This record gives sequence, structure tokens and C-alpha cells, in this order.
Amino acid sequence: MSSNSKSVAASHPDVVRGGNSYRLAIVGAGTLKGKEVADVLNDRNFPSLDVRLLDDEEALGKLEAVRNEVTFIQSVSSEQFQKMDFTFFAATPESTRKNWKAARAAGSAIIDLTSALEDEPDAVVRSPWIERQLGKSLVPELQPGPAVVAHPAAVVLALLLLRVQKVTPVKRAIATVFEPASEHGQKGMDELHEQTVNLLSFQQLPKNVFDVQVAFNMVARYGERSVPALATVQARVLDHYQRIVGASAAIPSLLLVQAPIFHGHAFAIYLELGQMADIENISRALEGEHVNLTHGAEDAPTNVNAAGQSDIQVSIAPDANQPNGLWLWAASDNLRIAAATAVECAETMAATRPRGKIQ
Repeated sequence: MSSNSKSVAASHPDVVRGGNSYRLAIVGAGTLKGKEVADVLNDRNFPSLDVRLLDDEEALGKLEAVRNEVTFIQSVSSEQFQKMDFTFFAATPESTRKNWKAARAAGSAIIDLTSALEDEPDAVVRSPWIERQLGKSLVPELQPGPAVVAHPAAVVLALLLLRVQKVTPVKRAIATVFEPASEHGQKGMDELHEQTVNLLSFQQLPKNVFDVQVAFNMVARYGERSVPALATVQARVLDHYQRIVGASAAIPSLLLVQAPIFHGHAFAIYLELGQMADIENISRALEGEHVNLTHGAEDAPTNVNAAGQSDIQVSIAPDANQPNGLWLWAASDNLRIAAATAVECAETMAATRPRGKIQ
């Protein structure tokens, strides 16, 4: 995976390299997303002079490795944002809303992985993958608004539909997205594990995160006490999809299902085309940067095979009853795609930062 990320980074001239050095802060460094951001920064050789790890009280004092160096997680405070060029918010939406203005006031560019800032007036929901696919060029801003990382499921759907649509019109798209527990962070992973163990030992189920049984089960809605509701997440996926794609691709009908899996999104996507499905031609259009088209049973897309990979794993099959229809079965690492999006946002925003010196 690391070699893939490095080769992708090297293939884009807009990626910052060389003599520029930046100071970075990761708020939520102890979370799954925060750790993934640190890994991607390392994989892509992001030119950082200092990476400051910040989190809440539960994670304080924990040791984390950054660029083969061990460092402590520190508490979040306005002083910690001084002289930071980029701040990644990867904790909770509440933490982001509480601290992002202090980071911006200190002169830091903001990258939000929590979607807390998606409705701020100057915020932009971004996916550099989709921007490149659409041929968009980023207009440099001296004081850019927060970059909100597009939901990883929205990124996958957008990239696949845009590529299919390059070679054939898409009349209708229907997608079922299978949501993993890791989208709720470590607490979601722990609750799925505890529910699984407790069910096998006939014990009461913990329901603090999902407020419903998710172990050995699939649900299209959470319990009433769960926040955010699954319907809220589903609406966010569609909203982010439309923000990054605009009018360039069909808007899919979407159903989000909580699956009893710990990590990785899975997608069942039906496309009704404007003409007979040319599987060979569509396969060529799909495959390329960030998409790995699989052909055999051994390498078929699964959330297990996708773990740790930046590429989206995809297989394609014609519909048995509709000559104009086809099915895509896809899997992707939700945390890796979110972290890669965040780091690539920082790379493209780095053009507006001071060059060869620290702010």
C-alpha cells in the first residue's frame, strides 16, 4: 500500500515536495482517522518539519509513531495551534466545532474529516480524486476556507459513475452501501465486538453507539438514541456526492445499510445505461488511477481485501434480464480514502503557504 501511495504522489506535479517544510497538527490523533492521517502523511512523504498530535483527555500521554519517531499525544488548546500551517480535525464533530476557529485565527489551514464544518459559509467539500477526474484546477487562495473531506462512500460512487459516464450515458443508478462499524470510530468497533461476544455467550448486548443489534445482523436504521442516525449519514453521502460532482454525473438512488463488519465499505451498484452494456469498453474506462478492476474469484472485491488499500476494488457483471444494465460490486477502505483525501487537500492547499519557511 505504501508503494502505491508513493507512486501516486509522484505522478502529480502539483503535490508539494522538495524544500518546503510545514508544521502540522492532528486533532484526534488517537482516533482511527487520526492514526490513518499520520500514516498517509508518512506514505506520501509530506514535507513536514513538525507533526503535533492532539486529542482529548482519554488519549493524553499515549505514544504514537510519526515518521519512525515516537511522540506523545498532547491536550488540545489554542496555544497548540500557533505556527501550525495545517490542522487536521479527525476527532468528533463537537471537538471540531469547539476548536477550529482558534486554529484558523492562528493562521492554520483547516482540513475537516468530521463533516462538522460542511455548512460553514466559506467551507468547501472536497475530493482531489474527483477534481482531477473532472479536470478541475484549484484556484489558489491566500486564506482558503475549511476543506471538508468528502464522505469516502461519496468519493467511491462519484469516481465510478464519472468513469462509466465517459463512455456511455447512465440513465439511472441505484446503490446499496454497506456501512462498517469503523465509521463510528473505535467505539463502534468495540461495540460490534462486544455484541458479537455477548451474543455467543447469551449475555445482554451493549447498545451505546448503535442502540440496536448490529452483530450478526443488518439494519437500515439505528435505534432512536443513536447519533448520528443512519438516515443522517445517508443524506450526507448524497449531499457530498452532489457537491463534488455537480451536474457531471447521474445522482444515484441510495440505501445505506449498517452491516456487521468492522472495517471497509462494500457497494452493490446497478446502472441502467442509455444503450446496450459494452462490458469490455466500460471495464477499460473504469480501471486506472485509484480503481483496481478484479476478474477472478480469488481477488474478488471484499472489505477484507480492500483493507489498507488506497485503490477501490471493483468487479463488473452484466444484468441477467436487462441488456442495458450492469452491476458493479465494489469494496474500499473507508478510513484510508478519507485520510488520503485529507492529505491531498493539504498538498493542493500548500501552494498558498509560505515557501521555504515556517509561517
